[in-house]
Amino acid sequence: MRYSAILSAAAFLALAACSTDSKPDKPEKVTTAAPPAVPTSESAKSLVAVASSDTIWNGVAVSDDDRKFVLFPHNEGDRGTRIGELQADGTVQAFPNRVWNSWGPKDPAAASKFVRANSLRFGPDGNLWVVDTGTPKSDAAPVAHGPKLLAFDIKTNQLLKSIPLDKYVKKKSFVDDLRFHGDMIYVTDAGAPGLIVLNQKTGQGRRLLEDDTTTTARRPMMGEGKKMVKPNGDDVALHADQMEVSPDGKYYYFQSAAGPMYRLETQYLDDANIKSEDLAKKVAYFFNSPTTGGTTIDAAGNLYVTDANEKRILKVTPAGQSSVLVQDPRLIWADALWIDHAGNLWIPAAQINRTAGQQKGVQTVAFPVQLFKMPIGAKPFRD
Repeated sequence: MRYSAILSAAAFLALAACSTDSKPDKPEKVTTAAPPAVPTSESAKSLVAVASSDTIWNGVAVSDDDRKFVLFPHNEGDRGTRIGELQADGTVQAFPNRVWNSWGPKDPAAASKFVRANSLRFGPDGNLWVVDTGTPKSDAAPVAHGPKLLAFDIKTNQLLKSIPLDKYVKKKSFVDDLRFHGDMIYVTDAGAPGLIVLNQKTGQGRRLLEDDTTTTARRPMMGEGKKMVKPNGDDVALHADQMEVSPDGKYYYFQSAAGPMYRLETQYLDDANIKSEDLAKKVAYFFNSPTTGGTTIDAAGNLYVTDANEKRILKVTPAGQSSVLVQDPRLIWADALWIDHAGNLWIPAAQINRTAGQQKGVQTVAFPVQLFKMPIGAKPFRD
């Protein structure tokens, strides 16, 4: 079955077009300017459309035995599958089961269900890790026991580890993503600017770089030539968001969704005794990244950064030099990227910038959304 919890673009536009002066059976037609054209790179010939969905997906992770997992963010709290396994016939099966994907408003079982999953990836332990923001919808405060990190064994579909984040989040928190470095887990907070650093061995954690200029959104987010604006007229802002760890473990890269990207040595980030204000002095500017849906890094230390405005993916070397890996009109808000064991780059084209919450209440998502892969000849790095 296909999941269709989000209104189709046509249905939403018809509703949005109605006014008090128009007759119910003759709604006014809403027109929106076509997005600016972008060139198609020669490399786009290598893009392979793998699957499509009638519900927005914004993340993918592929296991070494080629099982494919996808993430449905359900930004506005719609019911439906949050984490699913993509089947050979293109359908999606709820993972690890339907119960985990059945949370609804006022459901007291937030600790044992996905409230609002926002990220998934295989960790160095081989388990599938999920970040749950715990927020019932956009701009809402996390519910009790909702924000958490979860690790699942995909062989048994059993939960192996749950790390509650309640004591680290704030009213405006939106825990966004995670990366690993030894015993450490790094988590970005895109709602209340800052980083959450957890030590799995000691069980201790703390917030760092809180409201620092490097973790706080300071530029407008742009998608397909348009500034992204909420229904209430406020600019869309996602604070600390994308991040990667270098394969040698030396550097931690991070940015707000609109960039730029910064770099910090992990030895300082992992130091339980360093003060946040002293840590801030260790941060260095790295790359002038655009509005970014997602990133990944390969075993050689090259970063792959999506450009939501130009529908392209940039390859950034460890020295900070960038080139266009691929550009294609179909890459509408390329989101969280993944490199599989065969050297394919997986790209969910989520169209997030076309959702109502990002463009003044008018949705223009052209369903179905797509999932692509592209051979890039790179080896994956599992931080």
